[in-house]
Amino acid sequence: MKNEKYFLCSLIYNYLDFSENIKGLSKNTINSYQRDLHKFSKFLKASGVSDFESLTEEMCSAWIADLFQHNVSARSIQRHISSAKGFFNYLKKSGLVIISPFELINSPKSPSHLPNVLSPEEVSQLLNFKPKNAQEKRDLAIIELIYSSGLRVSETVNANLDDFEDGKNFLRVLGKGSKTRLVPVGRYAKNAIEDWMIERDKLSTKDDSLFVNLRGNRITTRSVQERLKNIAIMQGLPPVNPHMLRHSFATHLLESSGDLRSIQELLGHSSLSTTQIYTRLDYQHLIKVYENSHPRAHKKNV
Repeated sequence: MKNEKYFLCSLIYNYLDFSENIKGLSKNTINSYQRDLHKFSKFLKASGVSDFESLTEEMCSAWIADLFQHNVSARSIQRHISSAKGFFNYLKKSGLVIISPFELINSPKSPSHLPNVLSPEEVSQLLNFKPKNAQEKRDLAIIELIYSSGLRVSETVNANLDDFEDGKNFLRVLGKGSKTRLVPVGRYAKNAIEDWMIERDKLSTKDDSLFVNLRGNRITTRSVQERLKNIAIMQGLPPVNPHMLRHSFATHLLESSGDLRSIQELLGHSSLSTTQIYTRLDYQHLIKVYENSHPRAHKKNV
């Protein structure tokens, strides 16, 4: 092996190219694969592994242990292992390896954390402000759209003007894995977007992005996160992030409809098991309703 040309580098590049151009995976997914596999390659190089014959299941386990020692979270390690398994499955199909060293390696279980959600009253409090300028009208439209349609912040900032259908009643969304879905746009969100469009038309921009900054460029996810946090504080709430609005959308919809399958479609989850976390939140809501309402649920002071 030549030190300046590590044996995995070109194969990783080929795998990333295959994943992006043949499988059509999103840029975010490709970037995650690249970071994870780069760490793996760097670890093997430092460990003196120079070819596939030297690569063992024990060495892969040692890499995972090294990630733990560097305080990488269990959820992040799950993703690292998934990236490595996908890479070696590609190598198997290409005939470069016979058996994947990750074949028998299981991902660690991550602690079960329920997502933070806002109550309907807190959402109303968050949205109960009158925009004074173009920037605030844009912010209100963003918040209304995320909560109305359950969008990820990345899906929101990547929305374009021509993604609307049926007079802005529906929005075409490009989600994870480059999967497209159609989501409804609520009345309040639609009105807020139309108010923002009046201001947007005054800006000098050739960008087709739905949401732009005052310089006419597509707004960034970081900017949305900061603006939402500041508005929440201004409205007398703790800091709020965009994903809390998405969680709140799903929870409130489940509380009123109980239709988990439809919520899965609206959120763009590939698996129903991902959506099922909201049933636990809904169960907690039912317990609170019971405790506050049922005459036999109250603990009376003696």
